[in-house]
Amino acid sequence: DGEVHINELKNGNAEMFWNPTSEVRRQRLKRHIVLFEEQTDFESERLWQHVTSAINKGDQHKATQEKFVLEEEQRNAARERRENGTEWKPLLFRHDAMTNEWHYKYEDLRPWDPLNDIAQFEKNGILQTMERHLSTRMSNHKTTCINNQITRHKRSAKDCRRRKASDQPSNHSQNTESSCSTPESVQELSDDDGKYLAITGLCAQCGREMNHLKEIHSAVLSLQRAQQDIHR
Repeated sequence: DGEVHINELKNGNAEMFWNPTSEVRRQRLKRHIVLFEEQTDFESERLWQHVTSAINKGDQHKATQEKFVLEEEQRNAARERRENGTEWKPLLFRHDAMTNEWHYKYEDLRPWDPLNDIAQFEKNGILQTMERHLSTRMSNHKTTCINNQITRHKRSAKDCRRRKASDQPSNHSQNTESSCSTPESVQELSDDDGKYLAITGLCAQCGREMNHLKEIHSAVLSLQRAQQDIHR
């Protein structure tokens, strides 16, 4: 966000290439960095600190020396791994043997959804997207739970019918009681009826998810009221 000039060495002329206005400075993105003391040894700012310091001081010779030291350490580490048979396993990148390129493991190439996506953030080197619809995971689990219960219900009804048939005399002249208490009419339940019955018996995890979402919804409403008060 500073002025950039082009200096013509042949004739000594200087030309303004970039002059950011105050409006441009106001629109710049906020820079988020990890505190230097919290960075690990291999994070760029800490790893290249001596090279950066030499460049800022205009000492290109010192910067070249520090860069050579870093690269030599990397070469020695690679040589030791080869000699010891140690495989290098990157945490955040994968190698594409077809294109001989490295790709970020957790890249998300889907278009940004302004109605659902709230913010993108980084945690432990992994880029993640905060979404507005927090109930998606619970809805998927609920659907799975309902389908499982419907399947168990239909299987139970089928077994019940088989037991009733096996309990009947060969001439079917008597009504022998069956050990199954499910009425025959249950077998004719539609899918909607089965889902209704299954919903009334959701598993414990679904119940916990529902309570958790209610708490989140209550907290969001509280924040919205606070924002309205602030605006007023």
